[in-house]
Amino acid sequence: MQKSCLFCGYDKFELVAENELSYAIRDKFPVTQLHTLIISKKHFENVFELPAEELESIFELSKQCRDEILLKDVSVKGFNFGTNAGAVAGQKILHVHFHLIPRREGDAAPLAAGN
Repeated sequence: MQKSCLFCGYDKFELVAENELSYAIRDKFPVTQLHTLIISKKHFENVFELPAEELESIFELSKQCRDEILLKDVSVKGFNFGTNAGAVAGQKILHVHFHLIPRREGDAAPLAAGN
């Protein structure tokens, strides 16, 4: 745990879901409604540092959050799901987290890789 890290000292009241190794919260600056962050409970700066069990935990929690979003909002027809690795790649908080962004018909153009 790093004292200056926003994701190391998470607020239990903000939790959408959690499992043993990861937790989920709503993004404070959402791209779309119900935009969710899935975050490793242990501090790893880069996704490529994650042990397999941590990555599996994040993926399983992502599927759980996806299912809950689909039940909450039937207008959701797809998702963007991903992460940035390193500051030069756009990672703003240097603690591994994945974005689960619900997409609906008529949304602005989806995020594109390589742009």
